[in-house]
Formats: sequence, structure tokens, C-alpha cells
Amino acid sequence: METILLQLLNGLDKGSAYALIALGLTLIFGTLGVVNFAHGAIFMIGAFCAVTLSRLLNLSFETVDPEKLDFLGNPAKIKTPYVEAWFGHDFGHALIDWAVPLAILFSIPIMIAVGFIMERGLIKHFYKRPHADQILVTFGLAIVLQEVIKYFYGANPISTPAPDAFKGSFDFGAMLGFDPNVIIYPYWRLVYFLFAAVVIGAVFSFLRFTTFGMVVRAGMADRETVGLLGINIDRRFTIMFGLAAAVAGSAGVMYAPILSPNYHMGMDFLVLCFVVVVVGGMGSLPGAVAAGFLLGILESFSSMNAVKSILPGIDQIIIYVVAIIILLTRPRGLMGKKGVMED
Repeated sequence: METILLQLLNGLDKGSAYALIALGLTLIFGTLGVVNFAHGAIFMIGAFCAVTLSRLLNLSFETVDPEKLDFLGNPAKIKTPYVEAWFGHDFGHALIDWAVPLAILFSIPIMIAVGFIMERGLIKHFYKRPHADQILVTFGLAIVLQEVIKYFYGANPISTPAPDAFKGSFDFGAMLGFDPNVIIYPYWRLVYFLFAAVVIGAVFSFLRFTTFGMVVRAGMADRETVGLLGINIDRRFTIMFGLAAAVAGSAGVMYAPILSPNYHMGMDFLVLCFVVVVVGGMGSLPGAVAAGFLLGILESFSSMNAVKSILPGIDQIIIYVVAIIILLTRPRGLMGKKGVMED
């Protein structure tokens, strides 16, 4: 029972990342009809926004302290972060410590701008082109963005720590009546799951309970009719592209302490999340979220030693096996609508 609960928790944090990225992919496909293979790169850029802000807050200047000596007997050089000099030691240290959560505020305008530039500068020219063309051009864009990040940040993963307040682990075993230290789970992974739940709830609430969201949903169902009513649906869809980029970017920011950002992390997540979108049903927002959590949990359980001893390597292919089974039995995906991607 303890092992099952632990794998369930592991699956929830993986599923949270899959669901957030797949949610953005589905928003873009449902509104613009574009298969955006550059969406994983947006997740990667979000993670590097956290790296960038952390580096900016850690920028320091050197001072010489004649009262302290280094190992050679010379006056010691002490590095002091600028934020500590400007705002005081305590507040400056707190800013540095909470760099990752603060990076959400830092990343949102950047990711919206990136989304607008991508949509207006490139993707709008491929609205009426075949999906194969869309995949090729956005995949190429993803590779370009990946190489740009590699050029500026290097090829090695960059550690981005969570705030000190969330560096420990929570003892679920003791809380549930099991032996202590049996079900230990990092605080930050719990924070990430709660963050994902809040973002997903906010997106669905925005689409359901706001006038803007209702117009967008109507446009997703019948774009031409909404346009005939005098509503500039293209502008609203462009805004949705920016919002989808902000969702993926914020997901990358918060995932940085879990997986040290590297230049190929976007591509690693993209393939899996595209499978999630297909399994959930192209254009179905609830399907993308449900499939994200479902496949995250299945991937977690398949990584158990007891399972791998029976089926070696199953943890590497379980998502694709489930996708094949679902698409053979239900070609539209779990919650896909009739006619989507069937032309």
C-alpha cells in the first residue's frame, strides 16, 4: 500500500506537467487549428526564465574586508549581491531565495510576447496549410529556439533550487497511520501539483465564466458564424495563443527545481505531451488534462522494480502502448469530437 501511494504521488507531479503543456497545445489547436510542435520549447524558455532571474538576483560586487584574511594572508574579498546592498540583507536574501516563484511574474509578460511574436510572425501564415506543414515549421522553430538556449546557457543542466521553506519532505506515512519515513514526498512536488490545479482551474473558469472565454469557445465550435456576428475572432485567438504560451512558460518555471533546466527538456516533454493530447482527443481541453494525469500515473507505476522485472523497459514505452490501445479502440481519443483531424 505504501508503494502504491508513493507511485500515485509521483504520477501526479508528472501528470501535472503533462497536463499543463497539453492544455496549452489543445488551446492552440482548438482555437487556431494549428499543430504547434514548438510548444515544448515554450516550456523550456519558461524554465530558463527562472534561471535568468536567479542569476540576475545573484549578481554581486566585490568588497575587501581588511579584518578577514584569505588562506594566503591577504585581505579577503567578499561578494555581496546587489539586491542585498539595495534592499537590506534580510529582504535581499529573501528575494534571492524566492527567485523561482518570483520568476512566474517575470516570465508571464515574456511568454505572452513570445507567443504573440510566434503567432503573428510565423504561424499565422500556416493556418490554411496542411497539418504536416504546420508540424514541420513549428518543429524547425523548436530546434532553433533550443539551439539559441544552448548557445547562451550551455549544454549542461543548470541547478535552480526551490525556496528554503520548501526544500524538505512531507511524511505522508505518519499522517496516514503508516510507519514513519515510509512515504516521504518533497514539498516542492506538492507545491507543483497544487500550482497545476490552480492554473488548470483558472483556465477552465476563464473560458466558462467570462464573456471573452465564451466567445472563444463559440469560435472554437463555429468560427465562421462568430465572425459573421461582427466579432474579431482572429484577435481573440491570437490572445489565446499568448495565454497558452504563458501557461506553458509558468509550468516550466515551477518545474525548474524538479528537473534542472537544460536545452533539450522542451523536446523531451513535447513528444510525450503530444501523445497526451492525441489520447485525450484533439481539441478537447478536459481530455488533455485527464489524459495528462492518467498517463503520468501509469508511467510512474510502470517504473516500479516489480513491474520492470516482469516487463523490462516497460516504463519507456508505456505511454505509447496506452496510446496505441486507445486509438485502436477509440480513434478520436478519450474525449475527442467527431470530425476533428479526420479530414
